[in-house]
Amino acid sequence: MDGPEQPMEPSQNYFDRLADLDARLGRVRGDHALALERAAGILAGRTSCRIAEAHAYLRGLAADQGRDVSELAAEVVAALEGHSDEGPERLRATVASALRPLRQPPQTGDWARIAQQVLDGVAGNHTVLMPVRAEDGSVEDYLFMAAGPELVDISGRRGSEIVGLRLSEVYPTLVGGPVWDAWERCLADGMPRQVGPIPYVSVAARAPAEMTISVQIRPVGPGVINSWVRHDVQSRLEERAAQTERLGNLGWGEWDLVTGEVDWSPGLYRVYERDPASGPLPRDVLDTLTVEEDMPLRAQAAEDFSRGKTIDLTYRVRIGGRVKHLRMVADAVRDAEGRPAKIFGVIQDVTARETTRAKLSKVEQELREHQRNLEAEHRLAVTLQQIVLPIPTEPIDLPRLRVAVRYLPAVQAERVGGDWYHAAQAGDGSVVLAIGDVAGHGVRAAACMAQLRHALAALAVTTTSEPAELLGHLNRLLYMGGTGTSTATAVVARYLPETGELRWAQAGHPPPLHSRGGHTIELDRPDGSVLGAVPAAAYGTAAVTIAPGDLLLLYTDGMVERRDKTLREGLAPVIETLDRTFTRRSRQPVADVIAQLPDANPEDDTCVLAARRLPLSPEGAHG
Repeated sequence: MDGPEQPMEPSQNYFDRLADLDARLGRVRGDHALALERAAGILAGRTSCRIAEAHAYLRGLAADQGRDVSELAAEVVAALEGHSDEGPERLRATVASALRPLRQPPQTGDWARIAQQVLDGVAGNHTVLMPVRAEDGSVEDYLFMAAGPELVDISGRRGSEIVGLRLSEVYPTLVGGPVWDAWERCLADGMPRQVGPIPYVSVAARAPAEMTISVQIRPVGPGVINSWVRHDVQSRLEERAAQTERLGNLGWGEWDLVTGEVDWSPGLYRVYERDPASGPLPRDVLDTLTVEEDMPLRAQAAEDFSRGKTIDLTYRVRIGGRVKHLRMVADAVRDAEGRPAKIFGVIQDVTARETTRAKLSKVEQELREHQRNLEAEHRLAVTLQQIVLPIPTEPIDLPRLRVAVRYLPAVQAERVGGDWYHAAQAGDGSVVLAIGDVAGHGVRAAACMAQLRHALAALAVTTTSEPAELLGHLNRLLYMGGTGTSTATAVVARYLPETGELRWAQAGHPPPLHSRGGHTIELDRPDGSVLGAVPAAAYGTAAVTIAPGDLLLLYTDGMVERRDKTLREGLAPVIETLDRTFTRRSRQPVADVIAQLPDANPEDDTCVLAARRLPLSPEGAHG
């Protein structure tokens, strides 16, 4: 399956074998069944197995390779005729050995580069080896084609130092051993292998040593990938240190100020994005990487270090065209006079942490600024409300009507704004009552509220007191006025003091509650869309008679809306309060109802207007 590793020109003998193969293939193509029988017979004779077993093997091999079994059989026959083995061997080894000299030698340049790129991104001890074959196809050596960047063997060699060398040059004690045998079997049958734990002895002159290893072997391309782990104590400590460096994105270094020797851990090379084969960066080069604005920090740290202090400093450097944030913790072994002799330092890449911290700081600053703006807007909205919408502290007496108002501002400052009321005598002697809620919150809602309230008051005195007509005027004003707020809801009612008749209209607003003799109902709503939705909305009118002692309650939706309740559930305690007040025969029902109403929705403003028709006699005119 594999050709000679050496990238050389094919020999004449190689082309002779190809010509011979073509001739033999031509002889067997005429009868595919005969080719299969001949191949199985030859294999059975060479391996001392049954013909049925040889048949099964050839069919399985053809299926694995996605080939026609007759074509494969013809190739096997052409390869095996005239090829003899000393002693019986099993099927796969025989076929592999027979076919190997006939295959084109692999082109390894691109394949080796791809293998190295893969290993560059994998942690651990990994090498890719290519077999070096003799003229007869047997493996006489292996060539290191790629090696992982973290590989450091027992002799201290790194991966980049062994690429391009032969196994016999680097690890002669492996030649002919169990790992060597596992490589050959893996190349022969394409099956992965595992060897170990086994002892390995290094005979390198610079560092003879012994360790225990386990090896995993897998086929890859025309060669094998060899992965190994050390089981000795030193290896476990090194693996723990390496894992700690990876997880913490850090590295350590030692600087001997007496000898000038510098030692970096693999993690420190990763922090500075430097090839370990190039060695540690000189100190003067390290200094040039520091961002200019942080040079005073480095200078101050150096001064503190000279006084015997431990350094814990975070500063910025430029590496690879990017700015990194590095945290350096350093201490020293000092001589008798306190001068540093050897420096030990840990440097951690904290770029992600510092970037996140900077973003959070910016967000916090923006939030504080936003909060200040909200507080200023809230103060402005409250001031505007107090000017435009003064809330009376005592009930208001109007013709044959006593009115009380309650206003509950939202707890959240940014939600203050658009609820309003109106209670005043119109130009024709009737009384106009109204309550409304502008969509939105804040200064714009408060400004729109002021516009609607003042417009209603002016229209009721100068133009009309009919509720439907008043809502029509407010709708056109809001739709065409460019106030910046799209919609609003409202209820407008016209009360005739002499008869007690109440005519009312609504624009998308909850209907009033009518309470009589301890029984409270919702009035049936006439038609009406929200204000500002369409330019020419039509509003219906409903009528009800308010008897002496009856109470009418107008309110905005903050009174009954809750996140965890339906509108009916939110309305129930309001109705219960009205019924209870009348049952107890309060002498001041309007004031008591306003005082005893349940707490409103803290997320929204709420405005409530209670009105009670007064009897004719002064004795009964208590509110």
